[in-house]
Amino acid sequence: MATPDFIRTLRSAVGHHPLWLPGVTAIVFDDEGRVLLGRRSDTRAWSVIGGIPEPGEQPAACAVREVFEETAVHCVAERIVLVQALAPMTYPNGDVCQFMDITVRCRAVGGEARVNDDESLEVGWFAVDALPKLDEFGVLRIKQAMSEAPTWFDPMATG
Repeated sequence: MATPDFIRTLRSAVGHHPLWLPGVTAIVFDDEGRVLLGRRSDTRAWSVIGGIPEPGEQPAACAVREVFEETAVHCVAERIVLVQALAPMTYPNGDVCQFMDITVRCRAVGGEARVNDDESLEVGWFAVDALPKLDEFGVLRIKQAMSEAPTWFDPMATG
C-alpha cells in the first residue's frame, strides 16, 4: 500500500512515533448484491477496499476515490455503517499507526472491476454467501453494510 506524501512529511518530523490517522473502508455492492473485493499485493489476501483520506477530504469522497483508484469501479456513497478505533499497529519499518476506521456502504454505478493500481493483484465481485477467505475486519464490515441497523460502534468502556 502506497504511503501518502503527507504521511511521509509527518514521518520526517516524528520518526516512528505513533500517528493517529483516519482510515476509510468502502463496502461496495452491485445491483446483484455482490460485494467488491481486492486481493492485496502486500499480503496477497483478499480484502475490502479502503485507504487514508487526503488532508481535508471527506470520508465519502475518500471511499469513492479509493474504490476507483484500486478497482476502476465508479460508485456512490450511501451511508456510514461503522465507526471503530482500531488497535495500534507496527509496520515492518517500525512506523506505528492507529486508525479510526469509518466504513461507508457504497453502490456501484459504472466501470468494470479490474486491477487499477499496484496495491492489488486481483479484484472481483463476490456473492456474500461465497466470499473468499477474509479476516474478521472485512467480515464485520460486510455484515454491517448488509444490515439496515444503525451505524455500529464499539460500546464505550465504563469504569
